[in-house]
Amino acid sequence: MQLGTFSVSLAVKDLKASMAFYEKLGFSLFHGVPDQNWAILRNPGGVTLGLFQGMFEKNILTFNPGWDANAQPLDDFTDVRDLQRQLKAQGVTFATEADEGTTGPASCVVIDPDGNPILLDQHV
Repeated sequence: MQLGTFSVSLAVKDLKASMAFYEKLGFSLFHGVPDQNWAILRNPGGVTLGLFQGMFEKNILTFNPGWDANAQPLDDFTDVRDLQRQLKAQGVTFATEADEGTTGPASCVVIDPDGNPILLDQHV
């Protein structure tokens, strides 16, 4: 099952302080709008880290179907609604679901057995 490009999304208390900390670890701003309390950072090894202030309560494992590692659209990928149907067929329970009657951008969330949210967030 191809879930898409992976990143970790951290719920942070102070975006500027978190950005300054992760910059010391070699990360730099890749995407985002810090004035809107979110930033996507990358390090030279290609690790992607999202920092989000006040947007959600827990850290989230994030997969982006339809994007490559540089947030560029892919020609061939598994749509989030197809992933949702496959996971449902395996008995996975959803916290939120994508509207299967739509196309284009959509998202859904599953929770792992330890309570960790996993976001499938398609932007294309």
